[in-house]
Amino acid sequence: MNLATQTQRENKRLTWQLAVFTAGAFAFGWALIPLYSVLCEVTGIGNQQGLTHAVALSEAPADPNRMVTMEFLAQLPSVGNWEFRPVVSTMQVHPGKLYEARFYAHNLTGHDVLAQAIPDISPGRATGWFHKTECFCFTPQSFHTDEAREMKVRFYVDSTLPAYLDRLTLSYTFYDLK
Repeated sequence: MNLATQTQRENKRLTWQLAVFTAGAFAFGWALIPLYSVLCEVTGIGNQQGLTHAVALSEAPADPNRMVTMEFLAQLPSVGNWEFRPVVSTMQVHPGKLYEARFYAHNLTGHDVLAQAIPDISPGRATGWFHKTECFCFTPQSFHTDEAREMKVRFYVDSTLPAYLDRLTLSYTFYDLK
């Protein structure tokens, strides 16, 4: 076998390998949209159906016979440089009704900051019945030097919350993202 024939064979094989790789990359890119939809459905992140359900909830009557106490806490991982607190520390809510709470943050660091709030719900077993439809914790918050503002969280407590759970605590820890 001469060198020219061997080179042609190797080139032909390489061309087929590149064509298969290109087709595979195209198929993967095309499959990302349905895969992303499945991921959103499983995790609840970016789930348009969940947001539509929350809007329908806000229009549906709440359970007027039941009250749940919501407590709000705000924490900083270190002392100083920020003022961070809930505007209202407790709220009585009817399960199934959409509510809004606000948190106050004031940047005292002396420079512009990008910060992130990390939520926690207590007791932990209530997590499946507490739903945020809008929250300042979904994205990092940019603060200029000495900037202060109120940030909102819209939420509802699912009406199927077990009767023994009558007090929930929503807590945020506010971190500087440097």
